[in-house]
Amino acid sequence: MTATPAQTSGGARHLYVHLPFCSSRCGYCDFVTVVGRSGDHSRYVEALLRELDLERGRLARDVETVYLGGGTPTLTSAPALERLLAALPPAQEVTVEANPETVTPELARLLQRNRVNRVSIGAQTFHMHLLDVLERRARPDDVRRAVYTVRDAGIDNISLDLIYGVPSQSASDLARDLAESLSLEPEHLSAYELEAKPGTRFTHRYGRELARQSEAMEDYFEQVVETLTGAGYRWYETASFCRAPARAGDRDLRSRHNLGYWLGHDYLGLGVGAVSTIESTRWRNRPSLTRYLAALEQGTRPPREREHLPAETRAVERAMLGLRLDEPLSLEGLEETLDQDALARLERLGLATRPSSATVTLTPRGRLLGGGVTARLLA
Repeated sequence: MTATPAQTSGGARHLYVHLPFCSSRCGYCDFVTVVGRSGDHSRYVEALLRELDLERGRLARDVETVYLGGGTPTLTSAPALERLLAALPPAQEVTVEANPETVTPELARLLQRNRVNRVSIGAQTFHMHLLDVLERRARPDDVRRAVYTVRDAGIDNISLDLIYGVPSQSASDLARDLAESLSLEPEHLSAYELEAKPGTRFTHRYGRELARQSEAMEDYFEQVVETLTGAGYRWYETASFCRAPARAGDRDLRSRHNLGYWLGHDYLGLGVGAVSTIESTRWRNRPSLTRYLAALEQGTRPPREREHLPAETRAVERAMLGLRLDEPLSLEGLEETLDQDALARLERLGLATRPSSATVTLTPRGRLLGGGVTARLLA
């Protein structure tokens, strides 16, 4: 397999840091989160920094992106969060996820003075009844206030997250969510289809409505794409949109961290439940906070699950993820991965195109059909 830029540069250039603390657990969430335990914030940050010391050799000398996700990173106590941010390696893009209700002028200034230059705000929806369904604490005014507060602190790269397909949501509800988001002029928007895991209390409570909503997902997806591209945003990845540059030389506002994943670059993950993929190995820290803290306080790596990634597995992943993007996917190293007959059929159907003999990309129609088209291409 052709080496990725991260491999040839002598280490991973993308660093993910997981902060699991939340004030409550949303019914649809399946991330590794911890409710309460505010007394463990400083202890957890010290463990993160010990893990970073143990794994520093896996990072490139020049880190491109750092991303703090969760959980709710901005729920972490201010002294602990500042200690963490100050100790992380410098990077060209430093993103912190924030729940709107946690954003205060003091927090925004803390982020700004610690080199954070991108904030991802979890809006989800601007409808009170849908926020209640999602068990979100933030209200619509909290989202607006968070955006203005972050901008006032001098951070000028803001992303908003939206969810569609929420039980009882209508097409007009989604239209208003998109309009409200656009009125805040974010540099970036992500719009995700609600995925509630089977067996959760959320699916028990809303199972019938989720089934009904699943029939409308394609229409919702088209509505999102049509509205945001019509407003001048670039649909650069299946669920991701950024302001298109008005002229040559303007900033590229795509999420550089997420692009690292989609382009198959190596990345290092720190924290409970965090995943890393470096060369031919993927590992995941086990999701036990107690065991994570205990191991690192003893100076050892936390308990992990490891997986060997053969070259063909990484090639399949590179194809699946690369076809989510609006730019051509290089076919180098993918000759045995893509079904050439299927590719020819998809070209005839107007679902895929070959910008050159060495690249392939899905057409806008093919991207709307998404995973089904990609599945046909995989040999």
